[in-house]
Amino acid sequence: MNEHRRILVVDDEPQITRVLRTSLSSQGYDIRVANDGETALEIMKDWTPDLVITDLSMPNMDGLELCWRLRVGTKIPIIVLSVRGEEKTKVRALDAGADDYVTKPFGIEELLARVRANLRRAPAAASGQATLIEIGDFRIDLAAHKVTVRRSDVHLTPKEFDLLTYLARHPGKVVTHRTLLSAIWGGQSTEQVEYLRVFVGQLRKKLEPEASSTRYIVTEPWVGYRFEPGE
Repeated sequence: MNEHRRILVVDDEPQITRVLRTSLSSQGYDIRVANDGETALEIMKDWTPDLVITDLSMPNMDGLELCWRLRVGTKIPIIVLSVRGEEKTKVRALDAGADDYVTKPFGIEELLARVRANLRRAPAAASGQATLIEIGDFRIDLAAHKVTVRRSDVHLTPKEFDLLTYLARHPGKVVTHRTLLSAIWGGQSTEQVEYLRVFVGQLRKKLEPEASSTRYIVTEPWVGYRFEPGE
């Protein structure tokens, strides 16, 4: 049931906020609307949402700044809305802490699916740095450096293990190239995208059920990767 899940919509386009309020309310969500980041933060002083949907281009405080502010003290899932051609800003928003993005114009069913997915993952994201990750088809034992996929052991190199572990800690979230490179190889490697693609290719060969499959590690073109752990 969705009637107790709160969603804050932040966008300065009345047509967009009207459509989102109507569509989300019809699904049972409790909706509030802000037309910029400053108003959103004011609302959140006495009303805590379970998820935030924010546009990137807004007056006073844009969506990028809002992402930075929210990530200072919360783990609330953030979905950003962006128009085509805003790739650099979109990537910066994801690096700033956004969990997902939807490109305008978007289908409402796609957005609702992203909302449901991010709300499902929110409790898991708050659980901290566990030493055992069990999600979907995966069981990752951090202490033993052991990975099991569909009950079969998979042997990974140390860097492959680190890369999979980072992705598994952020299931369903778009993780940018820069974020992955910085987390696994350090800040000096953030421009080595080809290096990352090699390791992702190696991981896919070992994890995917079919050679041509991209079931688990999905490419988000020009942005990064999304880990889908299976059911």
